[in-house]
Amino acid sequence: MKTLIIAEKPDMGRNIAAAIDPKAKNHRTYIEGEQYIITWAIGHLIGLAEPDAYDDRYKKWNINDLPIIPSVFKLVPNRKTLDQLKVIKELAKRCDQLINCCDAGREGQYIFSLIQRHLKLKQPVKRLWISDLTPETIRKGFAELKDGSEYENLTKAATARSEADWLIGMNGSRAFTTRHNVLLSVGRVQTPVLALIYDRQKTIENFDSLKFFEVEGQFEQGDTHYRGMWQGDRITDPKQAETIAAKVKGKQGRIASYEVKDVKEYPFKLYDLTLLQREANGKLGFSAKKTLDIAQALYEKHKVISYPRTNSNYVTEQNIPEMHKALASLQGTAYDELAKGANRGLVHKGNKFICNPAKVEDHHAILPTHRKATSLSPDESKLYDMIVRRFLSQFYPAAEYKSHTVLTEVEGETFKTNVKELLSLGWKAIYADQKKEKGKGGKKDKDEETEEEEEVNEPFGVDAQSAVLCRDAVSKEKDTQPPKHYTEGTLLKAMESAGKQIEDEEVRDAMKDSGLGTPATRAATIERLKNVGYITMQGKKIMITQKGRTAIELIRAAGVELLTSPEMTGMWERRLNEIARGGASDAQFMENVKKFATMIVQKVRVQNRVDSKAFEGETPAAKGNSRKSKTSGGSSSGGGTSAKGSRSAPQRAKAAEADASGGGTAVLTSEPSVVANCPRPGCGGKLFMGRKGYGCSNYRIGCKFVIWKDSFGRSLTDSQVKALVEKGKTAKLKLVTNDGRQTEGRIVLRNVETGELAVEEV
Repeated sequence: MKTLIIAEKPDMGRNIAAAIDPKAKNHRTYIEGEQYIITWAIGHLIGLAEPDAYDDRYKKWNINDLPIIPSVFKLVPNRKTLDQLKVIKELAKRCDQLINCCDAGREGQYIFSLIQRHLKLKQPVKRLWISDLTPETIRKGFAELKDGSEYENLTKAATARSEADWLIGMNGSRAFTTRHNVLLSVGRVQTPVLALIYDRQKTIENFDSLKFFEVEGQFEQGDTHYRGMWQGDRITDPKQAETIAAKVKGKQGRIASYEVKDVKEYPFKLYDLTLLQREANGKLGFSAKKTLDIAQALYEKHKVISYPRTNSNYVTEQNIPEMHKALASLQGTAYDELAKGANRGLVHKGNKFICNPAKVEDHHAILPTHRKATSLSPDESKLYDMIVRRFLSQFYPAAEYKSHTVLTEVEGETFKTNVKELLSLGWKAIYADQKKEKGKGGKKDKDEETEEEEEVNEPFGVDAQSAVLCRDAVSKEKDTQPPKHYTEGTLLKAMESAGKQIEDEEVRDAMKDSGLGTPATRAATIERLKNVGYITMQGKKIMITQKGRTAIELIRAAGVELLTSPEMTGMWERRLNEIARGGASDAQFMENVKKFATMIVQKVRVQNRVDSKAFEGETPAAKGNSRKSKTSGGSSSGGGTSAKGSRSAPQRAKAAEADASGGGTAVLTSEPSVVANCPRPGCGGKLFMGRKGYGCSNYRIGCKFVIWKDSFGRSLTDSQVKALVEKGKTAKLKLVTNDGRQTEGRIVLRNVETGELAVEEV
C-alpha cells in the first residue's frame, strides 16, 4: 500500500509533490506516484458543531438553557469543502501510513487532528516540520520525518484552545445577547482587544489639552550655527517665555558644557509576522489581513519567502547557510548592487542579534528564499521588497554617528542642543532611496517636552572655550496632545505587548512572547471586530462604535471584567504552553474553563437590562448612503452604514450563532430614536443615528442627507447633531482638520441638501 500525504493547502501539496515525486500524476484533487498519494485540506475542513447539534432546544436562544457545556465536542464538516474531505477519506482507504504535512504550528497540527478524528483514521502517522517550501527544505524534511506521537501534546493544547474558545464565545455571546436583546459577540481574544480600543478612545475624549511655551535660541560661533531649547520647568505663562526670549536675544553667551560620543545604530530585527504587519500598515497602508494574505501567497504560491506565521525575529544555526545562499541568489536581480555590497562575514552563528536558537520556537524569522521572485503583483512586490531589504540590512555594518550635546548659557539661562553627525551610513544605505526609516519606538508624543535631535551630514563642532552669540530667540506656543487613535499597526503592537502591566509575574511571563492572540490570528481578530460592528475605520484610524462601547461597558458592569483583560489570555497561554510541553493536564484546564463559562452566565442572568438607546448605533438610519461627504478641507470620515431589520427568533439565533463562532455579520436592531427633523428643504423626514452617521428616514425615496458621526477628530453626539441641524453650527470645540492640524472652532453645516460639514475656526 501507499503513504498518504496530507498538506494544509493545495499549493503546499503541489510543492511537496514537485520536490519528492516530480513524475507523479496530477488528478486535480490529489497527486499520485508510485510511493505517495499527495492530497490536501483547504484550511479547516472540519469545525466544532453548533449548539443545536447537541439538542434541538438550542435552536431558540434562552438564557435559562445556559450554560451549554458538551461532555464530548461534536465535529461537523464544512459544507463548502465536503467534497475534498470525501477525497481524503477514499484515498486513506488505499494507504497504510499517513504523513501530516500541514503547517508546522499549533493550528496546522489541529487541522490534521480534526481530519484524523472525524474520518477515524487509524494508520500510523509521521510529521513533516519545515519552515519554507523550497525543494531542498522539503526533501531534507522528508529525510528527517518525526513520529506523529511526538506532537501529541501539541494536539492536546490546540484542541483545548479551540474548545475553550467555543465555550466562552457561545455562552458569553448567548448570555449577553438574550439578556439585552441585541446581538453581542464575546470572545477570549476579541473582547480584551476591543477593551484596548475602548480605553484609548475614552482617554482621548476625556483629555484636556494644556497650552505651554518653549523658548528656542539661535546661536552662532564663527561659521558654526546651531539652535537650542531653553531648559527649565514647563512654562505656562506666555509672558514668562517672551521675557526669557527678550532677555537673551542679541546677547553674548558661553559654552557651559560640551560632550561628544561615538554612537552606532545596528540594523533592525528580522521580521516576524506581527512586526511585518505593523510596518506594512504604517508604510504601505496595508491592513493586517492584507499583509498576512500577501505573505502567505509569497510563501505558498511564489515560494520566495519562508513560513510567514512566525513569532520569532531570530534564526537558528542551521539557517545561516540558507541566508548566505539567499544572498547569493539576489545577485543579478533588482537587488544586485545591494547584494554585491553585502558582507557575508557579518551573518554568522555567533551574531546573537540574528542567530539566537533560544528565541526560535516553531519557526524562525521571515527570510527570502533563494528562489528568484518573478510574476509578483504590485502589492506582492512591495511586501517582498520590505522583507528583502530587512534581510539585506543584516549583512551591512552599523550606521555610525557622533552625538554632540551642547549646553549654552546666556544671561543665566541654559539652552540644550543635540546634534547627530553622520559618519557612515552602514546598513541605512539599504534604504537610501526611500524615506528615512523611523526608530524603533517611532515618534515621541508631542505632549512631551522632547529634546529635539538634529541630524546633519556635515562636520559639526563648537569650541568650549570661545564665546557664543545668541542671534535670535523666539517663544513657541505648544499644546499637550492626547494619545493617538489606534491604527491597525499600533493595535497589533498593543496586542503583542498586552499583559506587560499584569502584576502576576507568572502570567506576565506567559504573555511575554504571546500577547493577545497569535501572529496568525491577530489579523482575523481585527477583521472580526469590524464585521460584528464594534469598530469602524476612519482612514487609518480605528474608531469604536456605539455598539462596541456598550459591549465593553456591559461586560465590565456584569462583574466579568476578566473577559476584557489580557490577564485571562495570559493565564490560558501559560497553561496551553505547559500542555504542549507535557507539563499540564488538558482535562484540568477544560474543567476550569467550564467553571468560568458557568460563572459568566450566572453574572449576566442577574444583570439589569440596558435601555435600547445604549444601542442607537444599531438603527437602520442611514442605510444605502455609501458616499463620503466632502468638506472644505477634503473628505470627512465615514462611509455607508447598513443594518438588518428585526428578525424572527430562529433567524436571530442563526445570525448570532455565526457571530459567536466567527461567521456572519448580522445586526439585531432596536427601536430608532429621532434626533432631529431633516433640514433638507421639502423633505419632511426624521434624522436617526446609524452605526456611522445620522441619516434621514426618507433615504429610500431619495433623500441623501447624512452627517457622519466621526468628523474633524470628534465623535459627534446627538445634541451636537441637533445643534448643527437647528442652528447650523456646534459650540466651540477642539478639532482636527483633514490635513491633521489641530485647531479650535465650530463645525458648521455647509450644505443642507447633503449634510456636508466644514470647520469655522475661531
